[in-house]
Amino acid sequence: MSNSNQIQILLNGLIKALQEVIPQNVKIGAPSLYKQPFTQHEAGVLIGIIGDLRARIILESKTSIFSQIGLAMYGMEINGEMLESFIGEFGNMTAGKFCTYCVEQQFDLDITPPTVMIGETKLYGFQHAFKLPITISDLGEMNVLLTIDDDDY
Repeated sequence: MSNSNQIQILLNGLIKALQEVIPQNVKIGAPSLYKQPFTQHEAGVLIGIIGDLRARIILESKTSIFSQIGLAMYGMEINGEMLESFIGEFGNMTAGKFCTYCVEQQFDLDITPPTVMIGETKLYGFQHAFKLPITISDLGEMNVLLTIDDDDY
């Protein structure tokens, strides 16, 4: 399988995972190559991907959007420490569904514990990255970054 086919599988897995986890209608923009650094402005979560390849998924948005997703999922307002915990769990759910899809496509992948990031953060140290802009109906924007840390890509 070529690298471009593998990257397409990874991006498709990420799109499918986001559509399954986010309870609102989700519009996925075209993926684009991204150069470092990646700047998160308000809140996000980073999940490491290990196994057949080393990668990271970063989900970044406003705290109000994460809070509204939590409200839609659980029917209650989420803020403060509970919101930070939810952002981590949202990352876990997304990455878990991503890995499940990829395993079905013959990738052996697993996830690492989430790293929740609050406030402005710049991320460096990735070799290849793809950015997916997401529009969540009635809520706003979310940025998703898939970094691939293997030299083979």
